[in-house]
Amino acid sequence: MMEEFRPTIADAAMFSLFNNEELTARDFIRTGIGVSMVPAAKNKIIAAYEQRMMTEINHPIFGYRVSYRRVLELQARLLARVLSGEIRRYPAFISR
Repeated sequence: MMEEFRPTIADAAMFSLFNNEELTARDFIRTGIGVSMVPAAKNKIIAAYEQRMMTEINHPIFGYRVSYRRVLELQARLLARVLSGEIRRYPAFISR
């Protein structure tokens, strides 16, 4: 399920931060072994993720408005129904 939601939740939150210049090169520190983020940048990312999870959309399968947090729960329940044999095919979440 992680890959199913990566573009709509994680990627969208990060693109928003960079496009709105809420995260910039100044939020990253280059060291000899890699790149780190300053603590304030980590807080911005968590806040953007939480904001995205609260965003409401029309669920493409059920047709009513739900938050992305609720969508994850609904999709997990559908996956459980497939694994238990209750339904034959997993109805993947596809936005737009």
